[in-house]
Amino acid sequence: MDARDVKTAADAEKIIGERNLNYVKVGIFDIDGIMRGKYIKKEKFISALTNGFGFCDVVVGWDSADQLYDNVQVTGWHTGYPDAMVRILPETCREIAWEEGMLFFLAEFIGPHEAVCPRGTLRRILQKADAMGYDVFAGMEYEFFVFEENPHSVREKNYRNMKPIQPGFFGYSVIRNTVDSDLYQDLLDGCIQMDMALEGLHEETGPGVLEAAIEVDSALNAADKAALFKTFAKIMAQKSGLMATFMAKWSADWPGQSGHIHISLRRKDGSAVFHDPSKPDNISDQMRHFAGGQQQLMSETLAMIASTVNSYTRLIPGFWAPTEASWGMDNRTCALRGISGSEKSQRIEYRVAAADANPYLALAAAIGSGLWGIENQIEPELHVVGNAYEKKFPKRLQLPRTLWDAAQELKGSKPARALMGDAFVDHFAATREWEEREFRRAITDWEMERYFEII
Repeated sequence: MDARDVKTAADAEKIIGERNLNYVKVGIFDIDGIMRGKYIKKEKFISALTNGFGFCDVVVGWDSADQLYDNVQVTGWHTGYPDAMVRILPETCREIAWEEGMLFFLAEFIGPHEAVCPRGTLRRILQKADAMGYDVFAGMEYEFFVFEENPHSVREKNYRNMKPIQPGFFGYSVIRNTVDSDLYQDLLDGCIQMDMALEGLHEETGPGVLEAAIEVDSALNAADKAALFKTFAKIMAQKSGLMATFMAKWSADWPGQSGHIHISLRRKDGSAVFHDPSKPDNISDQMRHFAGGQQQLMSETLAMIASTVNSYTRLIPGFWAPTEASWGMDNRTCALRGISGSEKSQRIEYRVAAADANPYLALAAAIGSGLWGIENQIEPELHVVGNAYEKKFPKRLQLPRTLWDAAQELKGSKPARALMGDAFVDHFAATREWEEREFRRAITDWEMERYFEII
């Protein structure tokens, strides 16, 4: 039996028996999109397929550095960090390309913790789309830098003077991708094996930076594939003696790393919702309203899209990242890029997202705000022709400049609460406030160099 043919609990039990496995690996994604998981003995796993199992709920109560949030309600010292119930998702079964013979399954929280589970949050948005008569499709693309470093060397260097796998500006270079063909092929083949096949992989502009476009799929599958890609690209790199980073921006000298999202809708009969050949650029009323909703709620949901302090160092003019909630057709200076084409290719590219975003939450925000736009027939404002960085935008379309400000907008957003739920908004906004407060405790190299002697 092929791993991707597994659809039910019975299938999962069957494939484990066929392969005579004693253990399988199970993972769940936390608030920051980091996979937390463990090996589980066969007998316990088979029981958990129907009964679920307990997973310490600290994974929704700590940050990316395993430091405990002090301002959330769903878990904490006040609850004693109990086990929360999770369900195993048999249909996510995969062979791990870089761990021979091992099967992997995704899980997600159920019960009270489902309200703050990133995958559960996206599922609720997709249930809304389904109720509106739509199936949502998405394709994610990521830029990431690769270094000739390891977890020890980067710490010894204090994350300075790291050596990229190649120097210089070599965007789309066939020289680079042929010289590094072993690395490229290992990633391409592994992604096919794990059912997260790449539509394209190429050298981007900057030293050692690659861009990977994951094939389009239904939105929940697309989020699974994106989250798995980020995890296993880093695993593959480290097993090859390298390190990959998906930070929004690791150096002031180079552009930030995007995590662009392409979205389209289909009706239940398979027809394209965004495509209307009778309208300019084939843009249907629903596509226009979807973009209008995304534009109007972009500031209010930005914390879900730009979810780290580092995210905001990317959102500056002239570095291929938007600075306002701008909208334009085939315009890469805009936050929202409409793409005109056939029924199959008509779509919206949500360009404000960076590589560091949690794919489940980024998609939940991008899709949810668009559905809200269709419901309320929101018209997009200020169609941009030319350079969006040179345009003047009203205050309502300007994006928050810090994670703290973005968290406050999310907390105060009635549409976000209606879409994502009060429990999620309160929890996630609190975790972003924590993230900003942790940053405020830090003394940066810039401060030391600027103030130590002269001030």
